Amino acid sequence: MYSLLPRMPPPEPNNSTIPRTTRLWRWIWRVVRSILIVYTVIVAMLAGFQRSLIYGPKRVSAQEMRLAGVDFEAESVEIRSHDNITLHGWKLRGWSHQAVNGNIPDSRSRPVILYFCGNAMHRAYRRQEFELLARLGVDVYCFDYRGYGENSGSPTETDLAKDAHAAWNYLTADQGIAASRIVLFGESLGGGVATRLAAELCEGGEIPGGLILRSTFTSLTDVAQRLFWWLPVRYVLLDRFPSSERIDNVSCPILVLHGDQDSLIPIEIGQQLFSAAPRESRSGVAKRFVPLPGADHNDYLEISQALVSTAISEFLGELAKE
Repeated sequence: MYSLLPRMPPPEPNNSTIPRTTRLWRWIWRVVRSILIVYTVIVAMLAGFQRSLIYGPKRVSAQEMRLAGVDFEAESVEIRSHDNITLHGWKLRGWSHQAVNGNIPDSRSRPVILYFCGNAMHRAYRRQEFELLARLGVDVYCFDYRGYGENSGSPTETDLAKDAHAAWNYLTADQGIAASRIVLFGESLGGGVATRLAAELCEGGEIPGGLILRSTFTSLTDVAQRLFWWLPVRYVLLDRFPSSERIDNVSCPILVLHGDQDSLIPIEIGQQLFSAAPRESRSGVAKRFVPLPGADHNDYLEISQALVSTAISEFLGELAKE
């Protein structure tokens, strides 16, 4: 006969009745599962906020930016992006009477620098660099990235590449500056922007006068993987700036400067990028790598200003001979 009483589930086994090995594996699994959950959450958060980690803009008003430039002669310039964002910048006229060693001609044929900043702050933080370049007798143009300085918008690799072309078009089309006079200068993350622009221009037959790279990388992926070795950076990174894959297409003269004590982007990474570049330009100018003894990522002018000035002066002087 069947009992009318509900059947009770079997009692849970007492831990004392579970083999010790089984208990140990259950405990290990709970620990591993907890670690995996925490790791997955961290990866998801970093993947979602990665551009906040890559880009470090400082936003200021137009009035604040004007005040930031009062102690040197900077002319305000602006361009329109492909998506109708106004990008503000400066033009600093070269002090041709102070051209180093007479290498830079005081004429309309002298080089013009189109400067691409690193990932942090805005253009006013590069005034020391601009003044060094102006002392070499060249005009300097620099436009802040979208989301930096007075500019609206948010930076991405794709948009920065398009904005770089807009800056190039402003110089060549609007200002009538010959492509052969324009030298692209990229520092750190700006090296990725400048290298891509140089490669795409060269592929299209519009060859810049030269490319100067300071403390930059083979790719942002390589740097991020070094800093966050415990994360699957190569699978989740959106903006990669693969300069080592692009620089082989750069046919203009190339100068690379890198501090040998760079703690953010080790000099070995800069040397790898240099190795990926063509041995010489289309016009026969050999590429050049200049290590900066004792210089870290951001203090290179305090440590090696004379060496930097001489290297750039000689590079620009070589271009002037072409």
